[in-house]
Amino acid sequence: MPLGWRRSKRFERVAALELPPGQWERAWTSLNRRDVLGRIALALATAVIVCIVIRGWDPPFSYRSGYTPRRDIVATVPFDKPDPDAKKAKEEQARSQARHVYVQDAEPLVQLRAALRNTLVELAAAPSLVKLDKTDPKIWPDFQLSVEKNRPANAKEQEEAFRKFRNAVTPQESLDRVDNAIKEVFQPFEQHGLLAKLDPTPSVGNQEEILIYPAKFPEFTPRPVRVSEVQLGDGGTIRDALRRHPQLAPIADRLFAWIGPRLKPTLHQDSDATKQEISDAVQAVPNVLIEYSVGQTLAKADQRLGADQLDLLQREYAATISHRHHSRWGAMLGRATGVTALIFSAFLLCGIYMRFRQRGPLASLTRLIVLILLIVATVAVARVASDVWRAELLPVLVFSMTMTIVYRQELSLLLTGVVALIVTLSLGRSLPGFLILAGVGSAAVLSLARIRTRTKLIYVGLFAGLVAAFLHVILGLIDDQPLTRPLFIEALWKAAWVIVAAFFVTGLLPFVEQLFGVLTDLSLLELGDVAHPLLQELVRRAPSTYNHSITVGSIAEAAAESIHARGLLVRVGAYFHDIGKMLKPDYFVENQGPDENRHETLVPAMSTLVIIAHIKDGADLARQHRLPQPIIDLIAQHHGTTRVEFFYDRATEQQHADPNAAEVDENTYRYPGPKPQTKEAAVLMLADAVESASRSLVDPAPARIESLVRQIAEQRLHGGQFDESGLTLRELRTIEKSMVMSLASIYHGRIKYPEQRTA
Repeated sequence: MPLGWRRSKRFERVAALELPPGQWERAWTSLNRRDVLGRIALALATAVIVCIVIRGWDPPFSYRSGYTPRRDIVATVPFDKPDPDAKKAKEEQARSQARHVYVQDAEPLVQLRAALRNTLVELAAAPSLVKLDKTDPKIWPDFQLSVEKNRPANAKEQEEAFRKFRNAVTPQESLDRVDNAIKEVFQPFEQHGLLAKLDPTPSVGNQEEILIYPAKFPEFTPRPVRVSEVQLGDGGTIRDALRRHPQLAPIADRLFAWIGPRLKPTLHQDSDATKQEISDAVQAVPNVLIEYSVGQTLAKADQRLGADQLDLLQREYAATISHRHHSRWGAMLGRATGVTALIFSAFLLCGIYMRFRQRGPLASLTRLIVLILLIVATVAVARVASDVWRAELLPVLVFSMTMTIVYRQELSLLLTGVVALIVTLSLGRSLPGFLILAGVGSAAVLSLARIRTRTKLIYVGLFAGLVAAFLHVILGLIDDQPLTRPLFIEALWKAAWVIVAAFFVTGLLPFVEQLFGVLTDLSLLELGDVAHPLLQELVRRAPSTYNHSITVGSIAEAAAESIHARGLLVRVGAYFHDIGKMLKPDYFVENQGPDENRHETLVPAMSTLVIIAHIKDGADLARQHRLPQPIIDLIAQHHGTTRVEFFYDRATEQQHADPNAAEVDENTYRYPGPKPQTKEAAVLMLADAVESASRSLVDPAPARIESLVRQIAEQRLHGGQFDESGLTLRELRTIEKSMVMSLASIYHGRIKYPEQRTA
């Protein structure tokens, strides 16, 4: 036989030996599953969303009020800062230079000019002063000069003055020329108006110029007019205008003697428009900026950051971010990628832990999405709370306590660390900032084991608050912060926010239970009240089943506590686990009398259906009365997929007795399941079975009880009922010991008293 042929056959035999897949091959196979890829994609999308929420492309502003820098902080980019004092001075200047707005009503001047013409017509119609005085003695005195009024002239002088004035306005052509000349003199004043006086306060407005607009046309844009041109005063402006006119110069003084006393201001201030003008002038004042150059000191070493220093640092930070947005897109993209990768890695770490240690959040896509939304909301609220109240601890503590209530402490610690890392990254805190968030959250998680009283969360908050204050002081000293009063005030401030978080979670507790479908010990204590309507109805309809449930609850609670499971949940679940029996209580042996058995008239298959139905009936009753889902799960799982042995054996006997009978289908005599999914459900299954079986013991000695418990436990174990519960063999043996002790205490020996003798 050729040697090559032998080698070929040997290699074929070796290749035919299929070894189990290695670790990396198994990991690759798991990753290729659709549900796993979907959850990884969800984690990546969440990381991107968190990066957007915290603006991961920009470095955060990391300074806070009260922080003492160890070295000088200098500007890295040029920026400017408004100078409020200089701007205020310019605003005052603008306010003092703002022009008042006036409304011009020219009608009084028009009427005055018309009255003057009528008077001149009467005066021109009189041939002499004597005739004029007879007609109207008040006309000529109004035209007399002040000198003439103070020193009365004789009749001849008065007549001569009258004649000269009359000659200037007669004949009619001269009167028309005088009237037109007066109109020309009045025209500027009819346009600009006459002003009585201006507010003398320099800060009120411009003292040299005003704005006017005609009363008939308020929509016109006000035009500027110098005050000296419209100020009424003693009428000198109009008198000078009359004197300058060649037609009126000879009689200007007498015309003004008549006009002057009748002049009234025609300009009236528009208060609203003036206020608006002043406001516009003030608002138009630009900011006065103080420029800071690169390298200029913004905060000095060993000096606490106050409001002024923080303002400078924030402006320098804003200038830095603006510079990055305009010229450093590559750096922004790189930082965003790094932040997203870090957050995604943290999420993957949590997912791997859940995969091997607690699969609850991963198994339910709804619960996973709710968890992700809580993480995103916590980070967003922490960012806002830090900027507004410096209270980033509040949302982180609320998240930590919520996760501890919903999940186990180990997963809650991991999630708290991840959220603390993201919040620290978002706020730009250093290692001490992360240690405070993670340390305080861990303290709350570790001290929040079970909530059996309403004050438990408050005590947890007080303890975590002390931890927060202690960590802040210690880490402040490590960070070279001076041990001064502000450091202790900040520590007390953090402790106060932690206590507020505890009160907040106390109020949210019912909503957390409803959202995640969990039960705290506090809710279980309320639910386990024997006055519950379902339990009262069970007492009325099936008292023996009720007594059985109470006993099972006592046995199961002790057994669950022995393996550190939730004993209170098992006890309350035991109270309700057989409520389905109350619909047909007479078909269950504990409720039957010694001479009655409803199953004697039924075939085994029908009896089995009646017995098995109490699982579905109990779950339906629990849903109808809105019992929590964990209690419904215990009702549905406490028999698993076990076989109804009594009726299965009877059916088998009948089949053997009748050769023509059909073969017995074992599945017909099994409970529908599911198998126990938790350790608590496994404990309840075993406690229910051993309590029922122990009633059949004639002599319940401890050895017989131990043998019975071991036998039932082995049956359930070999029947695969505990495969999905997570129960270990060591825990199973611990449960057996606890149940043996509980049953032995129930059936302990009693002293036999002598019979009472009657007289």
